[in-house]
Amino acid sequence: MNSGRPTPRRPSPLVNSVGRQIYDHRVEALIALAGLVAGISLALALVAMRRRSATEPTQPTVGFDVARRVVELMEPGAVVVDADDAVMLANAAARGLGVVRGRELAVPHLLRLAATVRRTGQRQEDVRLTAELLGAGPRTVGVQAMRLDNRGTVALLLLDVTESRRIEDVRRDFMANVSHELKTPVGALSLLAEAMQDASNDPEAIRRFSARAVHEAQRLNRLVRELIDLSRLQGGEPLPERNPVSVRVVIAEAMDRTRLAADARAIRLSVSGAAEEVVLGAEGQLVTALTNLLANAVAYSSPGTTVTVAARSQSGFAEIAVIDQGEGIPPGDQARIFERFYRVDPARATATGGNGLGLAIVKHIATNHGGGVRVSSQLGAGSTFTLRVPLAPDLALSPRQTQEARS
Repeated sequence: MNSGRPTPRRPSPLVNSVGRQIYDHRVEALIALAGLVAGISLALALVAMRRRSATEPTQPTVGFDVARRVVELMEPGAVVVDADDAVMLANAAARGLGVVRGRELAVPHLLRLAATVRRTGQRQEDVRLTAELLGAGPRTVGVQAMRLDNRGTVALLLLDVTESRRIEDVRRDFMANVSHELKTPVGALSLLAEAMQDASNDPEAIRRFSARAVHEAQRLNRLVRELIDLSRLQGGEPLPERNPVSVRVVIAEAMDRTRLAADARAIRLSVSGAAEEVVLGAEGQLVTALTNLLANAVAYSSPGTTVTVAARSQSGFAEIAVIDQGEGIPPGDQARIFERFYRVDPARATATGGNGLGLAIVKHIATNHGGGVRVSSQLGAGSTFTLRVPLAPDLALSPRQTQEARS
């Protein structure tokens, strides 16, 4: 019986996933902040104990040694400098970031920050560490700086926030791209509905507008479905259980899903080799990844050409290659085609209904399986996309036995 209260609506998987990711990000930020506050407190206590031990040599130094050990084991990098910017204390994490050389701060930005904090009392900001300094890729560290006393002593707590900042940038770009991509089909459907209203007495116009509305509705449906798939692959839901999967079965299913589109464009699908490999993974996801590669090859190939699927074993991986005879991909675009919403030819992608998510989904499926995907392409000579997935441990198991075991 209805109590008069509205029935709560269950959020979609996409909303659940985004909500969980934002919650996790906030928890990580609170943990990082707690670590920084604890680090500054420890550094302050350590400096105070060190000074007391210097003025009161008869006092026991156990407390100082324990505090120093705790600071040394902290995950945030901790550096304490005196009024002359000489390093009084630096733990292993700080030295690992390359910000300390002997008794000097090696980063001019940190020296300027210490000078500012002596006047203002405390400050928090991000500092970019260069590749030359680290001997590896550049990193971004969140620095919490605080003046410890009136003598000019300053504590710097450094936490590597490279990944969290990257995630923030990705989420911001993702939301901007989603808004833009949704706006196009929704706006088109609105205009088509108005056009059909105005042409209510013209059956031919109604048929034309309704056909276009169906196309835009399918495009919108595909976009929402792929967004949900992508959110699941990026950690919104736990990974499915991995089982031995026959590469032959994956290829057959993916080709069946693509055959109708290939026939419509007079493109021949072929398989090269026996495809006897058995991999460890989720069959549904692997079929989706290969289907996306095949659909891409068909969409960007000329009518009358052939798209070939070839499989082989290489260094503990099964490699499934999709080879087309299309136009090829410019060298400058090859490094970006696995990014979400990136399209080499936006005009052609719109005509084919592509939204730039298919290859991003392939990449995440491959990564979640412990493999990868790569592209080799030459303008005018076609492209080859290769999906790499780890082989199943029991290589003696034949594809037929694998299929029977699963069924």
